Amino acid sequence: MRARYRAAGLDEKDLAADPFEQFAHWFAQAAESGLQEPNAMVVATVGPDGRPSSRTVLLKRFDGEGFVFFTNYGSRKGREIEGNARVSLLFPWHGIARQVIVSGTAERTGRAETAAYFRTRPHGSQLGAWASEQSSKVASRAELDQFYDELAERYPEGEDVPAPPQWGGYRVVPDAVEFWQGRENRLHDRLRYVREGGGPWAVERLCP
Repeated sequence: MRARYRAAGLDEKDLAADPFEQFAHWFAQAAESGLQEPNAMVVATVGPDGRPSSRTVLLKRFDGEGFVFFTNYGSRKGREIEGNARVSLLFPWHGIARQVIVSGTAERTGRAETAAYFRTRPHGSQLGAWASEQSSKVASRAELDQFYDELAERYPEGEDVPAPPQWGGYRVVPDAVEFWQGRENRLHDRLRYVREGGGPWAVERLCP
């Protein structure tokens, strides 16, 4: 299986001044292209034994401070982030021959920000956040469904559901963001924004 890429290239002169503006531009194009869930990203973390782990989550917001997602802090990714805040995000936009790779440090969002987002979630998703002790073992699907049903009785549709204390957001503050554009003959364009110590962003081109 081998796709041939024929997309237009990515040139330094066409880049935005910072990676957040460039990401916003590409993200809008990914959404307009009809890609399913363009906000889906792979989050990679590292455990205390040095083993990496990855999973797909949904980006919920981004701005000049970073990229935000929400999860159970007791999940595997949550525990690993607490032990090593260095993470990587990957947006695999295969349908338009593009990728964005973010490297940075994850920090918890404030509880006010978490609560505000939690209120926008569908009622069922709010209950699910309480019902699932993410990444922990469960005896059966029936037991998980029972937890959910009990919560549905306690918090019927239309009633406010508080955000679980073990559930919240992470903001990934980048120090490097790579924009990858597929090209013919595997000579892809890879332009990476980098900065050190909060200084200005610099752009470097990488060999494909």
